[in-house]
Amino acid sequence: MEDEQDSSADAQRRLQLYAYLQPREHHRTYLAIMRLFTSTLLADLSAGEVSSALAAAERDGRIDIGESHIDVVIPRLRQLVEWGNLVHGRRETIAASIAEFQQGSMRYQVSKLAVRVQRDVDELLRVPEGAREVSRELLPAIERGLSELGETLATASARSQQDAASLPARRAREQLAERVTTLFLQHAELAATVRDFYAYLGQVLTRHHLAPEEISGFRNLLVEYIQLVVEDVLRHTPAIAAALATLRGARGELVRLLRPAEQLGAAVERTRGRSEADWQELTDWFADRPGNPSQVTALRDATTRAIGALLATVRRATTGGGLLPSRRAELVKLAGWFDQATADEAHAIYAAAFGLYSARNLVPAPEHDGDDEHTPWQDGPALDVSVSVRGRGDRGARGRTSRIMDDPITEQGLLAQAREADERREAASAELAAASTNLAEVTLSGEALGALCELLTLAMAQREGAADPGTATDQVRGLSLTLTPEPGRMTRIRSSSGTLTLRDTALGISRVETGRKVRDGR
Repeated sequence: MEDEQDSSADAQRRLQLYAYLQPREHHRTYLAIMRLFTSTLLADLSAGEVSSALAAAERDGRIDIGESHIDVVIPRLRQLVEWGNLVHGRRETIAASIAEFQQGSMRYQVSKLAVRVQRDVDELLRVPEGAREVSRELLPAIERGLSELGETLATASARSQQDAASLPARRAREQLAERVTTLFLQHAELAATVRDFYAYLGQVLTRHHLAPEEISGFRNLLVEYIQLVVEDVLRHTPAIAAALATLRGARGELVRLLRPAEQLGAAVERTRGRSEADWQELTDWFADRPGNPSQVTALRDATTRAIGALLATVRRATTGGGLLPSRRAELVKLAGWFDQATADEAHAIYAAAFGLYSARNLVPAPEHDGDDEHTPWQDGPALDVSVSVRGRGDRGARGRTSRIMDDPITEQGLLAQAREADERREAASAELAAASTNLAEVTLSGEALGALCELLTLAMAQREGAADPGTATDQVRGLSLTLTPEPGRMTRIRSSSGTLTLRDTALGISRVETGRKVRDGR
């Protein structure tokens, strides 16, 4: 219980390091002070030196007027010390007066954790809102580094057993440390770019309404860029996982050779790759374990979900299904009109946009010679308003719906359209079956190409990987399509609408027996 309380207190103390970033009254001054302390190594500044440095920021408008005065800077520095971002320095000061001694005797330095916080803050403020490019070029570098690491480990282990203090042994350990550090830095950069890219992708796909140009851009992003990323990851993952499995038995020797530097003390923040946990984390990124899927598997699943979400968005935008169209653009334009309008114009715009006019007399005008021609409308006879209008604002008729009348003409027209569509599909299937033997030499019609593309989409969806075959069958028409990966094969299908080219793929079309044919034969 005591250890948990100490851990909670330490976490609370560390979270105080972010207090100066809150949108409080003087947060810009705190941010400028922290940037001043983290801009150089071993910065040791007095309140007067901080005040002089903040004067330039005050002239540029980065901080408020008067924030650079020495009497204002001193409580700001004390507050940062209280939060844990700054610590007191111990450098001696040579002063010419008591006032100068009081201002310059107390010096300040930045703490280690505060440097980490400020570095992350500056990096966050520089990051653009768009997608982050995935560093997929690091995959072959990781694969190459792991393949060379085994030989380096064997050399370092052999020389360390001969004479651990010799110069060749030290150089071998340094080379081993260099390879391990480079390997983990490359993996950290790759993992960070993958996480950032898919975080942006998830943020985009949560939007239910996209403009046509946005849909086109995201379609290219998913179909082209994600395909490159996933293909690179899947191509290099088997070799990387095999190399990590080979190194599993030598992890203990590897960690022993990369022992920590004793001169740094016991509590040392070690570089990644110096512990068994780091190597297990690296292995789990590329290789699956029972009950613990790898990040590569998660990446493939996330890609599948992203493509499905994009297709749903495209379907909503093109077919009109799903939610109602977004009115965001119209509302933003209306808000701009309100912002630029005068009071009278704003009332007119509001009435025209929402139909909320002032109260009016809905009673028909009386006859010219009527008895009540001078009676005000509020004192005249009341007008009966139905419950639906008074309670719900709905003028629609209430009660039981009327019986649907039989319309044989419309029914026959719909049946004729269905028969015509069925005949066109049957003709397209027959054309594909006839052209299956010499598909590269036949020019298909538009209907036949559409039927082919539907089967092609179903076959590609059933493939688990780029190297797996795929099959799709039209059970109604008795037509089967087979995709077979064949490196170097170019399959071209000509049609009246254009040419479809399939790279590294062989395409086969054949007739199959279906239940429909059996029933027709009866």
